[in-house]
Amino acid sequence: MTDPAARIDPMSRQLCPTRWFDDYEIGETFYIPSRTMTDALFSAFQLASGDNHPIHYDRHWCKAHGHRELLAHGYQVVIQTCAGAGQLPHVMGDALVAFLEQGGDVNLADDHGRTLLMIASARAARPIVELLVER
Repeated sequence: MTDPAARIDPMSRQLCPTRWFDDYEIGETFYIPSRTMTDALFSAFQLASGDNHPIHYDRHWCKAHGHRELLAHGYQVVIQTCAGAGQLPHVMGDALVAFLEQGGDVNLADDHGRTLLMIASARAARPIVELLVER
């Protein structure tokens, strides 16, 4: 009997056709699923970043300092908007080789329990060509 998994071609499972650099337009948007800032996300941020300030994990400290809940600052919010969290890596398909740069404005901090609604958009077009030389 033939193994059914052996007949599956991963290349036939793309969600959409690959788009290359010239296929994008300024202002085009890519949706990222909403995320609620839960204890798990606060813990994961603290673990991954090494940020051990009590504002991210100690509710008693937060209340004593005038905050109603744990607080997620800009970097903690920004990691929820990574390109891989939404449609973009599927649209890029085979064109996605490496993620070299991210730019944006972070104008908020957010509280534990809030739900973030996010959209990525093309704000500028400039191809990046970089030569890496290994010695």
